[in-house]
Amino acid sequence: MLCLLLVCFPISLLWVFMDKLLELFHQDPLISQLACRYSIWLIPALFGYSVLQSMTRFFQSQGLVLPLFLSSLGALFFHVPFSWLLVYKLRFGIVGAALSIGFSYWLNVGLLWAFMRDSALYRKNWNLRAQEIFLSMKQFITLAIPTAMMTW
Repeated sequence: MLCLLLVCFPISLLWVFMDKLLELFHQDPLISQLACRYSIWLIPALFGYSVLQSMTRFFQSQGLVLPLFLSSLGALFFHVPFSWLLVYKLRFGIVGAALSIGFSYWLNVGLLWAFMRDSALYRKNWNLRAQEIFLSMKQFITLAIPTAMMTW
């Protein structure tokens, strides 16, 4: 989770200058400005997504799919009407779309965290030593960099 959160900062910086980057690749200036505006408002969702993906992998590794299903279902039931409200009723347009995604991700994180906090699994895995954490970060980065390069 820490590694993914750290990577979010340079990605956020890239998203802030998305219009200039897209124009560098000869995209339409109006489209570039709209994409940049959307990207900027999507930055909180980026951080929520990184936390959510880490939590999802944790639950999957423990074989706990019911909390994942229930939290995703709760986030979906929130996201659809909230997105409709922001985009169409309040006329926020692409800003509303980006905001609704961010709120939905963070709601999903909150629901998973509430389950984790109240479960015995959380108490069992909470007292990790710093050495174990940094060792696992090294392993994660060793696998993440080639994976990101292949995806890119």
